[in-house]
Amino acid sequence: MQIQPVSTEKRDLMSATNSAVDTLLHPDWIVPVVPRGVTLEKHSLAITDGRISHILPRAQTRKLQTGEELDLPGQALMPGLVNLHGHAAMSLLRGYADDLPLMPWLEQHIWPAEGKHVSHSFVRDGTELAIAEMLRSGTTTFSDMYFFPDACAEATISAGIRCQIVFPILDFPTAWARDADEYISKGLRLRDDLKHQELITVGFGPHAPYTVSKPNLQKVATLAAELDIPIQIHLHETQGEVLAAVEEHGERPLDTLNAIGLLGPRTQCVHMTDLGDQDIALLAATAAHVVHCPQSNMKLASGACPTTKLLAQGVNVALGTDSAASNNDLNMFGEMQSAAMLGKLIAGDAAALPASESLYMATMGGARAMGMDQQIGSLEMGKQADIIAVDLSGPECQPLYNPLSQLVYACNGNQVSHSWVAGASVLKEGVPAHINIKDLLARTAAWQEKISSND
Repeated sequence: MQIQPVSTEKRDLMSATNSAVDTLLHPDWIVPVVPRGVTLEKHSLAITDGRISHILPRAQTRKLQTGEELDLPGQALMPGLVNLHGHAAMSLLRGYADDLPLMPWLEQHIWPAEGKHVSHSFVRDGTELAIAEMLRSGTTTFSDMYFFPDACAEATISAGIRCQIVFPILDFPTAWARDADEYISKGLRLRDDLKHQELITVGFGPHAPYTVSKPNLQKVATLAAELDIPIQIHLHETQGEVLAAVEEHGERPLDTLNAIGLLGPRTQCVHMTDLGDQDIALLAATAAHVVHCPQSNMKLASGACPTTKLLAQGVNVALGTDSAASNNDLNMFGEMQSAAMLGKLIAGDAAALPASESLYMATMGGARAMGMDQQIGSLEMGKQADIIAVDLSGPECQPLYNPLSQLVYACNGNQVSHSWVAGASVLKEGVPAHINIKDLLARTAAWQEKISSND
């Protein structure tokens, strides 16, 4: 087993002098993500006031005064996963229109179904279904871009999970708003309403350059700069999208966004499957982030994000699932494995995108893109205690030579046993703490019947 030691200076820092802790966890391994590639064996982690207060050798925990103590034999602690792109409520459309190309899938099936059924209750129930799935597979932070974001906020607060809401902006009317001005007005009002919610941040979610006009994208760029809040946008999702933009506007979408000041450290560019060297250089120069959604892109045959080239140029890459309507799951363990294997295939190099890099993308990569890397994304002293426990004792993870490698290549999400968000338990023995699964499944079945009857 490859275990890298922690320096004496680092160990002293992690072994803080405060001896009273709220929760003390005793796993067999801790995978902190920072430093990269490190696995700590026979160490314990303590939580105090919602933050990580100690990471220290098991033998040194006797001095701690503990409120709750939990033994986790055969299990690894790691940061909660960050799902940086999705449309949570679309879980109610899981499997609705499979095996179709992107634009026919959207224009002939998904958008008509949304037109008939999307409402506050649809989003509330669909988001709760998504959160239950995400919690059970290790996600503690997710980003959501969908209509009725106030309903998403309700479900998020109730479940105790962390969320970045990027409210949608489009040029055309939907059930939530009439035009771009109303989308923006409603979204900023929601931001004001949620300003005291510690687990929720709000940003702009212009859908894509082909659904939001240049003047409205300029408006978003100006407001985001003034308010210092994030922007998330679907971008360079397919080669066809890029070619159409060049034919219509004479330039690639990325160049258009840069010209109007929309690219920068606050910008999260989703998909990015069609990129040339000049695009990658521009992303690096502007410090914009890329959100890679490997499984959704493969399923829709949209293309493949050149992650190894992006990383080589210093571009931060995060991972997302996209919606369950195009994936068809919200399992970030699957995304980690897919990202690693797709990266190797594209590069033609088995050593490309190793497990440690894929794990970083699914944790710190997402945290950095949201500007939250000083709070979440790794298990470090003083950070928010967003933590998951993963049981590696089952036959699918044996024999176990390298816990970090097993997390990426062998686990499928079913091994997640416990989760904490800001130190609060949100999953215990695989069961979400604040979601009534039986009631949720009954509501989901009712939506299925309603949607199917209107086909």
